[in-house]
Amino acid sequence: MNVSRRKVLGIGGALAAGAGLTGLTACSGTGGAGAGSGSAGDGRKGDISVWSWQGPAAELRALVPDFNKRYPDIKVNVQDIGNPAIWNKITTAMAAGGAGLADVLHIGVDYLPGYVEKFPDGLADLGKLGAANYKDSFAQGMWQTVSPKGDRVSALPWEANSAGFYYRADIFEESGVDAAALETWDDALEAGKKIKQKTGKYLLGIDKPASQADAANFFQMLLQLQGAFYFNLDGDITLASPAAVKAMTIIKELNDAGLVSDLSGGWNALISSIKKGTAAVLPWPTWFGGIIEETVPAEAGKWGVRLPPAVSRGGTRATTVNSTHLAIAGSSKQQAAAWKFVEFVLTRPESQVQIYKGKGIAPALMTAYDDLVFHTPSEFFRGQKKGEVFLEALKAPSPAFNYSADYARALKVVADAQTKVLLKGADPASALQKAAEQLAEQTGRKVL
Repeated sequence: MNVSRRKVLGIGGALAAGAGLTGLTACSGTGGAGAGSGSAGDGRKGDISVWSWQGPAAELRALVPDFNKRYPDIKVNVQDIGNPAIWNKITTAMAAGGAGLADVLHIGVDYLPGYVEKFPDGLADLGKLGAANYKDSFAQGMWQTVSPKGDRVSALPWEANSAGFYYRADIFEESGVDAAALETWDDALEAGKKIKQKTGKYLLGIDKPASQADAANFFQMLLQLQGAFYFNLDGDITLASPAAVKAMTIIKELNDAGLVSDLSGGWNALISSIKKGTAAVLPWPTWFGGIIEETVPAEAGKWGVRLPPAVSRGGTRATTVNSTHLAIAGSSKQQAAAWKFVEFVLTRPESQVQIYKGKGIAPALMTAYDDLVFHTPSEFFRGQKKGEVFLEALKAPSPAFNYSADYARALKVVADAQTKVLLKGADPASALQKAAEQLAEQTGRKVL
């Protein structure tokens, strides 16, 4: 894996750039008479195609034999389109009225609203196929993400990643700091000073010049820990909110104290930093634990994991920071058969447990967590039950966040504002106000 999870979840320019992409090879699965021209078809038989990428595609493919034991006359063709290529390909096909679009589409939370807004008939209403039966089956906030207005269900939740706090337990111990006692990021700041003094290690790293689109990951996590985001549920811009200013102020204070390393270069720089042990903390979501284990297997027993400190004392330490979903194309002629596959993959605990064991993809389906795999001590993380750490977060109240069709634009102005704060010492409130105004000019949205 050589791309960041922000890319894995679909950050890029496909939707922002519009539908002017051409030359992508069509794939079997649907016709091109119109994005909403599909039909249910026969739910007992048919050929369906599925678009996903890398690891998730492999796990979907591995489920097909079991699926066919139940539905022997539904042939499933899972295709690894690649990432970020999948976003351009979906956009292009939807703009062409669904021509060549697969029946089942794996879509990141940051792309789903854009597809829904720009192509109202591009995705089938899963509510008509039976999705409403599972409304209460997923982690809090997930249903509102796929059905924000409560009328249509555009997708079904697959993956739910909670904010995490992975740390070098040995470095904390050497510095005389109790990682479990950090209640707020102010506490983390003081801990970082001790760690830097004792070991020379930074507390954490940020891509300061915003060389990659995911440079504001940490800022976004701090924002979501406060129940806030770049937009409210009505789509208004909230980049200049007190929560946003608080988040950027924390980043400035950590940087001013010399506790932030520069991860310019994106994913490769991050992996290199982990190998070198540059920083004591990796404030990344659920899925990142597997990356750490793969990157530094010899450091088993030196790492710990917990939920991040709260932004304010007494505040929450739990938030779902990203997710992915399975949708069905509005142009599919086999929507009923496609739904059988989506239902088999996402609402069956056995399916989600198999996927978790294969690629560590954390399920949004809460009943999956009854399996012992989520309650088994991890040798790498000092015997901690990593699954239980993040299950605690998924059980906690968590609001839905509106990524909107303009998320890519919001990321750009936020990353630029963060760079001004980190490299030029800009005032967080002023930088964010300018970013909000710039985003409003680009999108026509109202600034709150």
